Amino acid sequence: MSQVGRRAFVAGAAGVVAALTAAGDAVASSGAAARGADSARGSARGHGSGHGHGHGKGHGHGSVARELRGMWIATVANLDWPSAPGRPAAEQRAQLIAYLDRAVELRLNAVVLQVRPTADALWPSPYEPWAQCLTGVQGQDPGWDPLGTAVSEAHRRDLELHAWFNPYRVANHTDPSRLIATHPARLHPDWVLPYGGKLYYNPGLPEVRRFVQDAMLDAVRRYDIDAVHWDDYFYPYPVTGQVFGDDAAYARYGAGFPDRAAWRRDNTDRLVRETAELIRSVKPDVRFGISPFGVWRNVASDPLGSDTRAGVETYDDLYADTRKWIKEGWIDYICPQVYFKAQRSGQAVSYSLLVPWWAETVRGTGVDLYIGEALYKINTEDWPAAELTEHLDIAAQYPEVAGHVFFSAKVVQEDPKGAMAAISGRWVR
Repeated sequence: MSQVGRRAFVAGAAGVVAALTAAGDAVASSGAAARGADSARGSARGHGSGHGHGHGKGHGHGSVARELRGMWIATVANLDWPSAPGRPAAEQRAQLIAYLDRAVELRLNAVVLQVRPTADALWPSPYEPWAQCLTGVQGQDPGWDPLGTAVSEAHRRDLELHAWFNPYRVANHTDPSRLIATHPARLHPDWVLPYGGKLYYNPGLPEVRRFVQDAMLDAVRRYDIDAVHWDDYFYPYPVTGQVFGDDAAYARYGAGFPDRAAWRRDNTDRLVRETAELIRSVKPDVRFGISPFGVWRNVASDPLGSDTRAGVETYDDLYADTRKWIKEGWIDYICPQVYFKAQRSGQAVSYSLLVPWWAETVRGTGVDLYIGEALYKINTEDWPAAELTEHLDIAAQYPEVAGHVFFSAKVVQEDPKGAMAAISGRWVR
């Protein structure tokens, strides 16, 4: 499975709120109230109040102004940044600035910064603790505002700043006692499930969905971000021999669904649809994008699927109906992780098969298509530098492809085999 590489690295508005199932604690309730107040402000702002470097929203909110060329900056487990927890604030800031400068040097125009890696925050959030990746101690104030700095410094360089959130991952371990005592997962232990060596919030609980929406929307309200960005983690990737223990939630909320899988997909649909409406009510000029695993369904599972034989299908395994979100217009852009070699040559999946499938899927919807590129594989899986060039040549055949995002920043900065330098020469700033 192509996604193993990335995963191994890591080992509306008032109406929507009213429709959510009641229950939730005081924090969630206060967040809902704040959303109501923000709705009026958001409506007053209207569309198109960006920095002049935005790409315009989907669904008739504008047109693509320029090709998006971005890179992901991962903070979970200090994958890209900061280089290590506990480094002085000035050093962390300098490292972040170096990534932004490198993006400019390579003629990129967007960075996707992970700001909520494990149910914590890279800004002073009233909902969740400071992220452990900053100081090494969850909840400890780093002495500066990483997200605020990233937004201002990115815009100073004419770079978009997409704030990358992971909705449900709580920890890369299964011991709640290792979380800070005031962590919401410890205050609400019934919200949390262990699975595959990690802790997750339970997507089947309405109060959980409400809480994670509030936590993410806090950053939207506070900062002039260009987009809310989610990765591929909804329900967790399946682990052989393990069961995701949501029996109680299914018994309580699953009536009326033909099976548990349909109920789970509906839970994910609700999270996406509600979040989209809430973002647009708070700040209509902030875009909403999702970067799923590259295969929605194989054609053997669904005639609408891609001609692939992938071991993971987002619809069936992650309970994420990514195609539906496009067709319903709930999101502004989709950035599938097409982390495969260009040609099939015996592979179950290939770039040359998936890109046209995604291009056809977004055609006529107003949803922008950016392709997620596995730059790291040029370094770790013996891909030739020419592989990346071939990817861009394939994508250029499809006018629906409006850009590319490269994983991840450390590899972009180091540029093994000169692959990024080779393709940046074709871009005009």
